[in-house]
Amino acid sequence: MIKTQSLRAAYGDALVKLGQQDSRVVVMDADLAHATMTNTFAKAYPDRFYNFGIAEANMVCAAAGFANEGLLPFVSTFALFGTGRAYEMIRNSVCYINANVKFGFSHSGLSVGEDGGSHQSIEDIALMRVIPGMTIFVPCDPLELQKAVFAAAEINGPVYIRVARPVVETVTTPDTPFVPGKANVMRDGSDVCIIAAGLMVTAALEASEILLKEGINAAVVNCHTIKPFDTQAVITIAEKCGAVVTAEEHSIIGGLGSAVAEAMAGNVCAKFARVGIQDKFGKSGKPSDLFSEYGLTAQNIASQCKTIINLKD
Repeated sequence: MIKTQSLRAAYGDALVKLGQQDSRVVVMDADLAHATMTNTFAKAYPDRFYNFGIAEANMVCAAAGFANEGLLPFVSTFALFGTGRAYEMIRNSVCYINANVKFGFSHSGLSVGEDGGSHQSIEDIALMRVIPGMTIFVPCDPLELQKAVFAAAEINGPVYIRVARPVVETVTTPDTPFVPGKANVMRDGSDVCIIAAGLMVTAALEASEILLKEGINAAVVNCHTIKPFDTQAVITIAEKCGAVVTAEEHSIIGGLGSAVAEAMAGNVCAKFARVGIQDKFGKSGKPSDLFSEYGLTAQNIASQCKTIINLKD
């Protein structure tokens, strides 16, 4: 089993494996194959790889055409360029007609690090989430990333896979379920529930360990699918714990925190807090320093849990 690997490397490996099984798979990139790691697919299947250069909008439109001809295109670039620069084409050329196109956009969130705020996509989930018909996966580790690629291939319609840059530890197992639209309870608890996605799942698990040492039993839920969202899982765990904290490497506006708040609204009464980027742009720095600066740490998650637990009803 993979112990540590960057999610972008796992993405490249998964594309090669999928390409071995399905000759319809084609991969497209915008002159960043060495960074998105689609170069592994290009090496294995050069006749099924297309470099469109720095022309993301054109690439997305071409992908819609490929899908119309029965191929299975995976479109890759940096998350900021894909969800931002090519937004209109994703909306109108792909999602509007429910074209069978998959988007594997890497270098998402603050973890891009020294590239700075201009390249850190902290609003990509919100942009993709609002488009009708779009499925959104935010894998937490290499195993889950590979499962997301294969799950995306089984879905008839557009899928966005958010691919982080750093090397991360594997916290799931080969037997951990990956069912689109179904959250996974990583750890059961009764005092508070931490609902996390992507890189923040590991931090959530660490936060639960911190809390356990203080006698607080925290559940941890991995929402690897942001859309369609597992509303019932959120309602069930919120009713059980009475307190919920979300954790995401994304703006608190429009991402996981918003999805959880929408699920709870009118359905369950529970204390609620969000850990994420507080309506700010990113900045240049080492990922670990940025995570500390923006409160994306196990310590801050644990602190937020204790704060809402102690709030008066």
